[in-house]
Amino acid sequence: MQIKSLWMAGAVLGLMLTLCSAPAVAKTPGEVDLGATLREASLHGLNGPNRLLSQYRGKPLLINVWASWCGPCRMEMGSLERLAWQDQGKRFAVIGISTDDSEPAAKRYLQSANATLNHYLDQALELEHMLGADHLPLTILVDANGRVLGKYTGAREWDNAQSAQWLNSRLASKK
Repeated sequence: MQIKSLWMAGAVLGLMLTLCSAPAVAKTPGEVDLGATLREASLHGLNGPNRLLSQYRGKPLLINVWASWCGPCRMEMGSLERLAWQDQGKRFAVIGISTDDSEPAAKRYLQSANATLNHYLDQALELEHMLGADHLPLTILVDANGRVLGKYTGAREWDNAQSAQWLNSRLASKK
């Protein structure tokens, strides 16, 4: 009886380890994979005019997906602003995509943060799904032709050396 209990405990533990270490393969509906090109999308301006995503082609683009209620999103917003105004940030454009359900809430946050970058409101989950934003914040690096070079989930200081290395390695791998 004791051997059978030990065997069952080992089998359950093995199953748990297998399930916990299995890679996540779930994607958002219509998510664009690394290496693939982003589809056209209409961008609804929060602090500037509406644009088409394709209007950012010709120069690499860093897209930050955020929400006004997301603490980690708010923590990294200042570093994205600083990055955009550094020499490093002049190599690419930096924009924000809010997933807020409330346009007034997103606009209030941008005003309180003194945002100077162009920010847009996602409509009908179009960008959230295409970019794969099932966790926030999400930052996507896109080449000048709209091809996804890298995705980073979670907050980080975007204006430090470690982030510069992340950006540079992906931009260099494109060549």
